[in-house]
Amino acid sequence: MATLKDQHPLAMLLQVAGLARSTYFYHRARRGRPDPQAGLKAAVTDAFDGARGRYGHRRVHAVLYRQGWRVAKKTVLKLMGELGLVCRVRRRRTYNSYRGRVGRVADNVLERDFTAQAPHSKWVTDVSEFRVGGEKVYLSPVIDLFDRSVVAHSVSLSPSLELTNSSLSKALAQVERGRAPLVHSDQGFQYQHLSWRNLLDAAGAVQSMSRKGNCLDNAVAENFFSHLKEELFHRERFETVEDFIQALDEYIGWYNTTRISTALQGLSPVEYRAQALAA
Repeated sequence: MATLKDQHPLAMLLQVAGLARSTYFYHRARRGRPDPQAGLKAAVTDAFDGARGRYGHRRVHAVLYRQGWRVAKKTVLKLMGELGLVCRVRRRRTYNSYRGRVGRVADNVLERDFTAQAPHSKWVTDVSEFRVGGEKVYLSPVIDLFDRSVVAHSVSLSPSLELTNSSLSKALAQVERGRAPLVHSDQGFQYQHLSWRNLLDAAGAVQSMSRKGNCLDNAVAENFFSHLKEELFHRERFETVEDFIQALDEYIGWYNTTRISTALQGLSPVEYRAQALAA
């Protein structure tokens, strides 16, 4: 309107635009003033970029809160929209390791109780598939329900028994003598196999399995894979399997030590464990 008012009467322009004269002069007076939210916008952008675009408005808000900002989540959401800072929506995974009854199926001992009062008391595990450079890569993590940390993980080009047994063995090696975690999985063939059960029995661990077709029985593992694919796999391009595995190791390290979780009071798994054990 400012460019047109030299060619047309202001009254006519206001009538066509449907603006009150007071509204026009109010916004004209604001032009040239410094943005009162410039500092906050910079902090929002830094928090978003610092997480490599992996944080939505809730986690960005948590970062700002830790920095001393006192601002509503809705304000952060609004500013992220204005700044074009968009966190991608998670996609469902497609890999399914169920091959029918090929071994023994355990009871669902966990029963969707995803809380744990101490480290290494309850673990969940699963396998997810990634396609990189025309090849399939499989990840098997063991996740501690106490702080949602990835206790151990293994990567392979096939969803073999060695893949899952390796991650379990590495996780069990971290457990103090005399402690026996409950280990929950789906009914994948790897978890029905005798070799998996032997590892659990040797450690005195308790086996638990989701009911067939009930992915929510293992929701924490599903949630981890969703975040991983949203925050890493679907966000970056990997030329080789080796590049992806390196990025995967780095992501899991970041996930454990730095990535804040709304389920952990805005702390990372390492921070949450340290704080809880020091209390």
